[in-house]
Amino acid sequence: MAINMGGDDFIQKPFSLDVLMAKINGLLRRTYNYTNAFSNIIEHNGVVLNIKDSSIIFNNRKLELTKNEFRILYTLMKDKGEIISRDKIMRALWEDESFIDDNTLTVNINRLRKKLEDFGLVDYIQTKKGQGYVIL
Repeated sequence: MAINMGGDDFIQKPFSLDVLMAKINGLLRRTYNYTNAFSNIIEHNGVVLNIKDSSIIFNNRKLELTKNEFRILYTLMKDKGEIISRDKIMRALWEDESFIDDNTLTVNINRLRKKLEDFGLVDYIQTKKGQGYVIL
């Protein structure tokens, strides 16, 4: 109803201050090409990634991420909507790629997908064949 009366967005009560700040920063960024260099959160489609504590908030629930899960999701969310190559994600995860098996990234992505699905984020990470990954 609020959207029909002219609102652009809404937050269901009770809400987290992290979610509110992500929504405000997103509106400022879209309206004024504003970027907050000191922001500790990234928001995309209701999912808030907290950079300070490596967690996500979705539907007012919090999910802790491992170091690799966080790095994968951070890499995808900072360029939200863009296809991110496997090489770029691997560089974000491991500084020395020489000993990393390509299957290791696949295993890490699949573990993160499973964790997100159990949390209610089904198909949040999509595979683009031959190109990489993108979040929806």
